[in-house]
Amino acid sequence: MKYSSITRRISGEAVAAWDIHFAAAAAQSRGEDVIVLSIGDPDFATDSEICAAACKALAEGDTHYTDMSGRLPLREAIAARQQKVLGIECSAEQVAVVAGTQNGLYSVATCLFEAPDEVLVPEPMYLTYPASISAGGATLVPIAQPAEQDFRLNPQALEAAITPRTRGIAIATPNNPSGNVYSDAELEAIAAVAIKHDLWVISDEVYDQMTYERAHRSIATLPGMRERTVIIGSLSKSHAMTGWRVGWVIGSPELMKHLDNLLLCMFYGLPGFIQQAALKALELNDKIVEQAKTTFRRRRDLVVAALQDAPLISCKVPEAGMFMLVDVRKSGLSSMDFAWKLFRETGVSVLDAEAFGPSCRGFVRLSFTVSDTQLSEACSRIARFTARLQAEMKR
Repeated sequence: MKYSSITRRISGEAVAAWDIHFAAAAAQSRGEDVIVLSIGDPDFATDSEICAAACKALAEGDTHYTDMSGRLPLREAIAARQQKVLGIECSAEQVAVVAGTQNGLYSVATCLFEAPDEVLVPEPMYLTYPASISAGGATLVPIAQPAEQDFRLNPQALEAAITPRTRGIAIATPNNPSGNVYSDAELEAIAAVAIKHDLWVISDEVYDQMTYERAHRSIATLPGMRERTVIIGSLSKSHAMTGWRVGWVIGSPELMKHLDNLLLCMFYGLPGFIQQAALKALELNDKIVEQAKTTFRRRRDLVVAALQDAPLISCKVPEAGMFMLVDVRKSGLSSMDFAWKLFRETGVSVLDAEAFGPSCRGFVRLSFTVSDTQLSEACSRIARFTARLQAEMKR
């Protein structure tokens, strides 16, 4: 039997990168001594008040269909958050509630682009971006941001990639996996290209509140960018709600109408009790986000200190988020081989960062989503592992 060509667009090497995580998760479920640093799922539970809001809604029978793009109170709360956090004025009519970030990206890309459109995406990029953007027929054009330039934007490369088929740019700031936060100059360079060539900009801002040294700024705040920018956000990481699948899209009212039609075909509205939980999460936003930031900043600094003397590797200190890129090029192993060898010999799982694009070749990504004690143990195992590798190289 024949399958659609879309199956090829949603598979590939980036999907295979998850194999090591699946192996680690399976080993963990068997009770083996493993430490999973290969996924960004916070180890702390969702706040009890948020859970209580969901339980209350369930007990009251909130188990029926809901509005396709989310209930009005939740959309109003998201709009208010955008004003408070990013300084972006928007109304509930410019908000759609979606089932997580990737659902939002896929939905937006499907509404904005089609074959033979091209969408420029600076890499490293989250490894589901190619499938999310190309599933509807558009072509993703990666823009290299080399490690030698600290994975920062190259405006000249962005402009050089423009063709008559270019219809949009998709960015992620703060970025996963690099942890970079785009500077004003980088955002202005992207905006200049978008305005010059009349392009859409999709801005993935999931980690907008989880910054450390450099504050996040949305490209939508720049002159001439509000009407051409679509913002994607989520509660998953900042509020430890990965399994709740709550995200949102901010755009024009016209785009929201298109999304409403698409969401009708996809999941027919987010469950009401989950929307009530999300409403409570936004009510508690400042407290919960600050706790998460404090935790992940502490763990980031813990990893940097613990691995600073480890041979053959070096850490790229992130400006935001819950991940860190580690340069393993001096080990003599590919990043994939390094990750598998580390896991098999120490039980520590990290992700081959090349799955985020060729710019990350020779890097692995680790997360800060285990306890401080486990993270310290993981770093000790990594340091001993690289010391053994160094000894083997000298023989």
